[in-house]
Amino acid sequence: MRKTIAIFFLAGYLFSATEAGQLLKLPIIFQHFKEHRQEDKSITFLEFLDMHYMHGSPRDADYERDLQLPFKTSGNLVSFVHHAFLPFSEQLNIASPWETDETKEFITHDKFILSSYLSNIWQPPRTTC
Repeated sequence: MRKTIAIFFLAGYLFSATEAGQLLKLPIIFQHFKEHRQEDKSITFLEFLDMHYMHGSPRDADYERDLQLPFKTSGNLVSFVHHAFLPFSEQLNIASPWETDETKEFITHDKFILSSYLSNIWQPPRTTC
């Protein structure tokens, strides 16, 4: 029984607070494809999807029907915020949360390496006689 109630609440949340409710419009896409097939027998389902989802929403003869397809318009989402009030808990006091090092280190000029110095790495070794 608990599992059924949990699924019910989860489904209620998903369909009201997300765009999952658009999945309920999936039968409309197949009906509209059949309507297009009656007009043009050579159209494939991928061409149908390309026509309706990849090229925006052009105003054509069946524009109102196109807007009924899933993910063409945003649904009315209901969002809610629930604040949970927790009882006051015991406070944890930490004397020193971290150790700090007060010494300051300055960068001297000899720590900077010039790019011309680094290019010497890629030269062949030199022999001394």
